[in-house]
Amino acid sequence: MAKFITAKEAASLIPNGVTVGTNGFLGAIFPEEIAQEIENSYLASGRPNGLTLYFCAAQGDNKTKGLQHLAYPGLIRRTIGGHYGLARKLGELVCQNQIEAYNFPQGVVTHLLCETAAHQPGVLTQVGLGTFADPRQSGGKMNEKTKSAEDLVRLVKVDGKDYLFYRSVPIDCALIAGTYADEDGNISFEREGVRAEAIAMAMACKNSGGKVFVQVQGVVKSGSLHPRFVEIPGALVDYVVVASDKKYCMQNFGVQYNPGFSGEHRISLAGVQPCELNAKKIIARRAAMELKSGGTVNLGIGVPEYISKVAAEEGITKKFTLTVEDGIFGGNPQGGLNFGLSLNPTCIVTMPEIFDFYDGGGLDQTFVGFAEGDMSGNVNVSRFGDRIIGCGGFIDITQNTKQVYFCGTFTAEGLKAEAGDGELHILQEGKVNKFVKQVQQITFSAGTALRNGLQVMYLTERALFRLTEKGIMLCEAAPGIDLERDIFAHMPQKPLVSPDFKLMDARIFHKEKMGLKD
Repeated sequence: MAKFITAKEAASLIPNGVTVGTNGFLGAIFPEEIAQEIENSYLASGRPNGLTLYFCAAQGDNKTKGLQHLAYPGLIRRTIGGHYGLARKLGELVCQNQIEAYNFPQGVVTHLLCETAAHQPGVLTQVGLGTFADPRQSGGKMNEKTKSAEDLVRLVKVDGKDYLFYRSVPIDCALIAGTYADEDGNISFEREGVRAEAIAMAMACKNSGGKVFVQVQGVVKSGSLHPRFVEIPGALVDYVVVASDKKYCMQNFGVQYNPGFSGEHRISLAGVQPCELNAKKIIARRAAMELKSGGTVNLGIGVPEYISKVAAEEGITKKFTLTVEDGIFGGNPQGGLNFGLSLNPTCIVTMPEIFDFYDGGGLDQTFVGFAEGDMSGNVNVSRFGDRIIGCGGFIDITQNTKQVYFCGTFTAEGLKAEAGDGELHILQEGKVNKFVKQVQQITFSAGTALRNGLQVMYLTERALFRLTEKGIMLCEAAPGIDLERDIFAHMPQKPLVSPDFKLMDARIFHKEKMGLKD
């Protein structure tokens, strides 16, 4: 029978030196008050300390919430995670070499919970081959301090083929959030927009002999929860924390509550306002032209977030199924601090389930961001000097999707572009060229993609490239762009140019709708 306690009491029950798993996607189903009380306890008494922190996705707002509460070198000894980008303070500890840190593909990290729950030794997969997760590169180790630490992934051969074996990680304490608990400790999720890895983490922790803590909004009578709304059965829950304030129970860090995100109500998209015609929208418009009717699609964070806006503006959202890697099918995926939610979702599954689908090649198309690419076609989105982002689901998705589209501006930091009358003009060039001689870290391996027979494109506001055996090839350029001045001059070498080279569709550069619905 679960015991009802306060967040402060929960923090006091976490021993020193254990492995703590935190659940959630940005702020969705993240136990914010428990995390805050752990921070308060550490600052007041130095306890708990020496923790290993295990997390699958980005959990934070890049300011003060989420895993930012736990970002202290004494509190944390080691991290094993999928994405660090929105937990900036945690990433800083990694760069400063104050903690050990591993970064593995998000799907792998979530599947490891399932294997831990089943007392299996780990995950055997080809996800990560040729990337920084491959032990022939760094084996997912993120700094100098971790180089001498144990290896958590190794290269093996099965039937003559290369695979990576990621070791299971027992969970001693699981920190999860939900909607309601009944008096028996059963946890419902009816007001949540995601399910993420909650049930897998609870099972992994319970079968590791650990303690499961769940933060909820309120308590209801025994037997009053519909069994289909119960995400975590009371048999798996040791402690329930009823939040002291609804501010700790945001649906995501960008919204307190919207019934359209949880599927409780359908929200009309008729009032969607067109976004400004800037470089990001231009890229999203060109990407939207690639969307296949009847296809199943994943949209990543960053520039790809604009694709769902363009699709809604053009009235074509029903022609395909958009998905999000935390387990959402359908609807209108959101951006910013609401990334991970979808307005009017069709179905919400768990994170391990959707990565099973992704890893098996279920996606027809994916549109993801890119921050740095090289002439061979490799892409880096995970590390830039002293800034740790992490790979998230990027590796799992881009390695296993039939058609991969990298979407990003051609240069960065200060780029100003103006579109109108069917042409694009660069008013101010960005200070940073995004195509470089060699990427700092390989998050997408062009060699692995070519061996897997994937179709890969690189979409920018001024140029479109395709991956070939000989490197990237320029296929399209925006009307009004000078190839030498605006493209070739900002690349380490002149790329291949397609014999079928053409100008991008002029409709992209007009303020009016493109008419994709017709």
